[in-house]
Amino acid sequence: MSAIFRLLISIALLSPFGYAQAARSDSTWRQLFNGRDLAGWEHVGSGKFVVEGGLLRTEGGMGLLWYTREKFGNCVIRVVYKTNDPAANSGVFVRIADRPKDEWFAVHHGYEVQILDRQDAYHRTGAIYSLAPSRSVPSKPVGEWNTLEITLAGERIIVRLNGVEVTRFDPKQPVPPRAREWEPERGNIRPIVGYIGLQNHDDYARGKPTHVYFKEVSVRPLRSGD
Repeated sequence: MSAIFRLLISIALLSPFGYAQAARSDSTWRQLFNGRDLAGWEHVGSGKFVVEGGLLRTEGGMGLLWYTREKFGNCVIRVVYKTNDPAANSGVFVRIADRPKDEWFAVHHGYEVQILDRQDAYHRTGAIYSLAPSRSVPSKPVGEWNTLEITLAGERIIVRLNGVEVTRFDPKQPVPPRAREWEPERGNIRPIVGYIGLQNHDDYARGKPTHVYFKEVSVRPLRSGD
C-alpha cells in the first residue's frame, strides 16, 4: 500500500463522516421492541403489557414479558423508560435460565434490575433486587425518560442509570440472607447466557393507577471501555 493511499484512508477516518461511520459500526444498537406489537415477546402471569402510541405500558401484575427469540450473553442492554408515579413498579430481568413457565421463574432463576424509586437501597431502581444495592438513584422526574444500561460481562453485572454507575454486582461476592418469601432464592446458579424480560407489577399506589412505559429495549455487543 502506497504512502499516499494510507494518508487518504487516515484522512477519511478522521473526517466527521468517517468517524461517525466507525462509531456506528462499533456500537450498533439492535432494537428488540418494534414499537407496533409484541412480536418476539411472550407474557406469562397476571396483568399484561399494552402497546399504545409506540410504547409498552405495564398493566396489572405480577407478570413477566420476556423476549423469546434468543438468549443473551456478554452484551449491553439499554432500556428507556418513564413512570407516572415514584411508586411505579417494574424491572428488567436478565440471565433467565430457561423459558419461563410462570412469572416467578425469572425471580428465582434470573436477576432483576429493579425499577422502583421509593424503596431501600437493595430494592430500589438500579439494584439487583435484594442481592446488590444501588449506590444512588439518579432518576429523572416523573414523566421524563430515563436510560437504564445493563452491562453483562462474564458473571458481572454493571448497572448505569442516566449515565451514572449505580450498581456493580459479582455473584461470587456475599449477598444478604433472603428476608422475604418474594425475594429471589439464594444458591441458584444463574447462567451467563440467558433470556431477558420486563416485569409488570401492582399498578396502584395510594389508590392511584401507576404505570411504567418503555419506548426502547435494545442490545449491542460489548466493546472496549464497557
